[in-house]
Amino acid sequence: MNLQLLQTRLGYTFRDPGLLQQALTHRSHSSVHNERLEFLGDSVLNCVVASILYERFNALAEGDLSRLRANLVKQQTLYEIAQKLELSQFLRLGEGELKSGGFRRPSILADTLEALLGAIFLDSGFDAARTTIRAFYIPLLDSVDPRTLGKDAKTLLQEFLQSKKISLPTYNVVATHGAAHSQEFEIECLVPKLGIQVFGRGGSRRAGEQAAARLALETAEQLLQKSPSAARKTRPRSAQLKLAGIATDQTAEQGELAMQAEETHSKQQSSRQP
Repeated sequence: MNLQLLQTRLGYTFRDPGLLQQALTHRSHSSVHNERLEFLGDSVLNCVVASILYERFNALAEGDLSRLRANLVKQQTLYEIAQKLELSQFLRLGEGELKSGGFRRPSILADTLEALLGAIFLDSGFDAARTTIRAFYIPLLDSVDPRTLGKDAKTLLQEFLQSKKISLPTYNVVATHGAAHSQEFEIECLVPKLGIQVFGRGGSRRAGEQAAARLALETAEQLLQKSPSAARKTRPRSAQLKLAGIATDQTAEQGELAMQAEETHSKQQSSRQP
């Protein structure tokens, strides 16, 4: 395990190598693990990100700043940063976690990144931790729109339609698929004034609505960019506009359920054999 490579990627070299080792240690590995460092790193991260947003977006209200911060410090964002660092190759996991693929689990990678930030804070203080965090987030903020970051598809669609003085969309459950324990909902989203009828699927009604709203927003933007006046008169070939697959926030959950079902089925088959 080349910890110098990780320190190069972090842009920080530890004075106390023990702190780095502890930050990378999951509780499944040993009794000296990274959970307390994770707690500390989470607080430092929230403080620094709040400071960056306060400085960078001086016209945003408190509610918008809170929305941005929540999106930037959530598990998925931390997981994506950890992936760029290729953090999985440096984790210290117990045998059980290794066998179950813990080094790929978003929660473990996100928690480890926070533990690393807590370790840097203890090793060299707040300024060092802030420098590392800013290096992660400044490039990210350069590529996002603060007006939309953290807003879900239904909210964005509603705001877009309201800005064009168009009535809000309606959502209807068209069908449900699959067994009761792993249902998939097919949702219709209608924007009558623009002649939009699109469909989304998700592992819950909410996820299906979000998927449908995402496609409806894309379709509405395309229609109004081409010709705002024509969009009111021409109905698109809406029946062909479908969004396949499961909404993003449901994918991991559905995968785990499928694996559990497969394991249960295999055990049942084995028990039936003489």
